[in-house]
Amino acid sequence: MQVRPLSRAEHLAHVESLPSASFLQCPAWGEVKTDWSAESLGWVDSEDRVRGAALVLYRRIPRTPWALAYVPEGPLLEWESGDLAEWLQPFVAHLTRRRAFSIKIGPPVVVRRWKAETVKEGLRGAREGRCRRLADLPPDSVDAAAPKVAAQLTDLGWRQGPDTGGFADYQPRYIFQLPLTDRTAEEIFAGFNQQWRRNVRKAEQAGVEVDPGDPGDLPAFHALYVETAQRDRFASRPLRYFQQMYAALSAEHPDRIRLYLARHQGTVHAATLMVRVGDHAWYSYGASSTAGRNLRPSNAIQWRMICDARALGAQLYDLRGMSDSLDPDDPLVGLLQFKIGTGGEAVECLGEWDLPVNRVLHTAFQLYLRRR
Repeated sequence: MQVRPLSRAEHLAHVESLPSASFLQCPAWGEVKTDWSAESLGWVDSEDRVRGAALVLYRRIPRTPWALAYVPEGPLLEWESGDLAEWLQPFVAHLTRRRAFSIKIGPPVVVRRWKAETVKEGLRGAREGRCRRLADLPPDSVDAAAPKVAAQLTDLGWRQGPDTGGFADYQPRYIFQLPLTDRTAEEIFAGFNQQWRRNVRKAEQAGVEVDPGDPGDLPAFHALYVETAQRDRFASRPLRYFQQMYAALSAEHPDRIRLYLARHQGTVHAATLMVRVGDHAWYSYGASSTAGRNLRPSNAIQWRMICDARALGAQLYDLRGMSDSLDPDDPLVGLLQFKIGTGGEAVECLGEWDLPVNRVLHTAFQLYLRRR
């Protein structure tokens, strides 16, 4: 197996040949991350057939040739092949020649899953002091491949980031997913909890209308997003980031990204971005107004996105990151409760792994991140 640069067409062809691949591994994502430089790499066999691909993002240390090499939710390779050295050694060699002082990857490998009912029971147990985190609950399913992948990565010198249970990694280790395979819209709706069904109906009865938007609606989305960031105390991104994201992803595929707006009597009270690659759809960004919360626009907009994702052929609707905390006093528990209302599954991924190429620079960079 050899690693070489891929053309944009080669990279995109490989992504689209897979049943599912993270949108963070699409070539267009490199155009979104304008403060990084990007490179498309491919694993090719002896006949030069592309067997794997990676979008590598480089963040250079100012006034030096050194860079952090980051592969978000990737690379896209055969993780269960049994011999990861065959894949990763030529990859590391290439990035070393590119003067990477540290390499960070996010293997798209699931460790274990918990059904919504199991998580609900865990939340009840947390209130009674019987458990505190998802790891305290017996999982409903375990992926046998995950420990083997982790063991091989460790043997090859990679180190897993600490499991803080929250959002310390670049990408979340814990996510929430709603399976759509072989389910009608009626069956999916019936799988919502009582509160979710009631809220969707309340929004409909109140006259909340959810429709797709276009690039001209991004300022309205961004205004709500800034309000949400101030309310929930997280750092917001500028409008130009979302404009670039929409332009790059929609140019790559007409159904790659969609903007949705929930209006009541002409006023936008919630807005979201949905991204789709193959049979996988993601709720990527969302925002809502405090004033219109009683109209339940967030439930209405999610229901519309779920229905549209299913109609587009998605087999999985991904609500992205969550904390693994079940502590009723943790402010992030509200986010978990909102997501489990869909009746899906909490998922633990293998997380992000680091390989220090230049140990001095790698250690200094880790200290910088911890201080920041």
